[in-house]
Amino acid sequence: MANHLKWADMRPSERKDAVIQFIGQILKWLFVGSMCVFTLYPVIYTLLGSFKTNAELTLGGGILPEQWRFDNYVYAFSKLDFGKYTANSVTLAILTVVFSLITSSMAAYIVARRTFPGKKILTSAYLLSMFVSVGSVALYPLYNMLHALGLTSNMVGLALLLTGGQAANIFMISGFIRNVPKELDEAAYIDGAGTFRIFWTIIIPAIKPILGVVALFAFRTAWNEFVTAQVFTMSNPDLKTLSVAVANLRYSANAAAEWHIMTAGASIALIPILIVYLFANRQFITGLTAGAVKG
Repeated sequence: MANHLKWADMRPSERKDAVIQFIGQILKWLFVGSMCVFTLYPVIYTLLGSFKTNAELTLGGGILPEQWRFDNYVYAFSKLDFGKYTANSVTLAILTVVFSLITSSMAAYIVARRTFPGKKILTSAYLLSMFVSVGSVALYPLYNMLHALGLTSNMVGLALLLTGGQAANIFMISGFIRNVPKELDEAAYIDGAGTFRIFWTIIIPAIKPILGVVALFAFRTAWNEFVTAQVFTMSNPDLKTLSVAVANLRYSANAAAEWHIMTAGASIALIPILIVYLFANRQFITGLTAGAVKG
């Protein structure tokens, strides 16, 4: 009754605005809902498909398995060495995260806190590199360089390659560092602290939110990387990552009869990144919103 009276008391222009606002809200939630469906459906279908038989997957049917087959995962780990490939992916992701955090935070500290000849030219050129991508053209010379350094027989070389130039991360972190008062650096310097101690005890604690964002992006990049990992593990199959192993199932001799194993492998690759995001979700949002406020 109160809503009816409120509507009755509105002027025609107010009623029109209210109708437009109501329609806008409906369209907004329809759009958000449809995006959620399109985003989540492949993930849910893959996870549920990993518990089906191959015949059930190829013939279609309901989204839920008729009979839950956990032996798909047992087969993937026991017969296809997915445990080893998972360990390789975890190692690669951790190394990439560590290298990314070290290089980007140190470089960002110098960009934000130090003045040196040619700084503007260097930072402008570095910023320009964010918009230039040579793609797979650089894989061959990069592989030759790492091979000459003896880094193609372990995960360190691939992790260094995936770490990259860190241009975007450096400029994000440097924006945070600029909002840390320089007086803190000066006070620590007067007390006898050196550059590294100032960086470690003052700067790092103050920029933890953005470091969490960088770590999450680095983990995602390393975990999902396929082309570079495929090229750099061709000569050493023992270093094959999980994404490469799952993709290679498609080209195996029994690919037509192993869709259930491929979905199990894809689920094994999906679950860790989902778990990492669930645990790092708050840190991720905090870092982005803090960056938006600090601008």
